[in-house]
Amino acid sequence: MSKIPGVDDAESIGRPAVRSRQIGVRLTDSEYQALEKLAWKSGRTIGDWSRDQLLMAIAMTENAPSPTLLFTEIIGLQMFLTNALAPLLHGARMSAEQYQDLMRHVKATKHKAAQEVLTQKKE
Repeated sequence: MSKIPGVDDAESIGRPAVRSRQIGVRLTDSEYQALEKLAWKSGRTIGDWSRDQLLMAIAMTENAPSPTLLFTEIIGLQMFLTNALAPLLHGARMSAEQYQDLMRHVKATKHKAAQEVLTQKKE
């Protein structure tokens, strides 16, 4: 990839990089009007608004946690709530030490529990 002369220099003194690439899309009249309306509501041109939306989609995709990680956390929450609420419903109190033990147990076993649920689903 060839270096664009002056781009690194421009960025180092606070000027934005040169935008040299374009993409094009075809829209129906109603699609265009809907996008234009959204852009105007934000006080931007449709081009600037669209660019921001595309770049936001990239950032969300790159920073998004994996579905397996999210599922593991949901299983962890389920384990925590099940083990924390059951004694409370019977009128028992949970000490700080019991709470810490529960948290350690959930952290230690949630990955295995999530894998077991995923394995059962495949069968």
